[in-house]
Amino acid sequence: MRGENTDGRREVQLGPHTIQTHGVRLARNHLHDWVVLILLAAVVIALHFAPPFSRFVGKDMMTYVSYPVKQSTVPAWGVPIISIVCPVIIFLSVYIARRDVYDLHHATLGVLYSVLITAVVTTVVKNAVGRPRPDFFWRCFPDGKQLYDQVTGDVICHGEKSFLKDGRKSFPSGHTSWSFAGLGFLSLYLSGKIKVFDRQGHVAKLCIMILPLLIASLVGISRIDDYRHHWEDVFAGGLLGFIMAMLCYLHFFPPPYHHQGWGPYAYFHMLEELQVANSHNAESQQSVCGHHVELSRQHNSRTSRNDLEAGRV
Repeated sequence: MRGENTDGRREVQLGPHTIQTHGVRLARNHLHDWVVLILLAAVVIALHFAPPFSRFVGKDMMTYVSYPVKQSTVPAWGVPIISIVCPVIIFLSVYIARRDVYDLHHATLGVLYSVLITAVVTTVVKNAVGRPRPDFFWRCFPDGKQLYDQVTGDVICHGEKSFLKDGRKSFPSGHTSWSFAGLGFLSLYLSGKIKVFDRQGHVAKLCIMILPLLIASLVGISRIDDYRHHWEDVFAGGLLGFIMAMLCYLHFFPPPYHHQGWGPYAYFHMLEELQVANSHNAESQQSVCGHHVELSRQHNSRTSRNDLEAGRV
């Protein structure tokens, strides 16, 4: 790709920006971002072990939380693969084609921030709300024998503790929020790369953009089908994840409908720096050339004057 000045002249030809040529400098410039990312990951792990709020659950409420316990269609270990690994594979594929480490770095950093910030918010809200899952009854009373406090009417559970603790983390859906955070970011990334909003009317591009969102939606629907979440949990999780995806994407990339939406801000900043440096070099060369011309004129003038004086003698 070539940088151009305001006159349209090609000032400098840019080679590929690979991990080998620009990776170290880029990582050094964003070292603090990666440190914060590691801290966020540690916070997510710590919050996972925090106990949720023990919300009152009376006998009359059991009608809504007595669905059977089922295996998850999408297991917990599959969520990071869907939300992080799959988008990063797409980013790597684009890098192999374009050889632009700025795009790879910022897309990877962006999707990780999107997912981890979403994970922190989701887990904090889960623990604060403590909403029972649809299958809470069988987590609380695995043998079907109900027991309630005679004074308050609250449940007295005798189920397995860790399984019961997880049963109070229904709102919002973590599977859904993670999926929309990662795949929502990927959807925005693809829409910018293939210029979905170029007003050319290519519906196939729109289908490509929607595909990651469809996959995220299916993950959310599976949580309802598996009786792990109420529909409100899934809706809130999807909304939370996609909002975080938009915020993180726009932090690193222009909006997908922008004419520069195909690349990260850092790439265009680098182009501007090269153009400024090239302009300064051109001005310096012109100044040096002008100085040499002036010296040459002075020398020629002195020589002519000396010749004239010698002729008079």
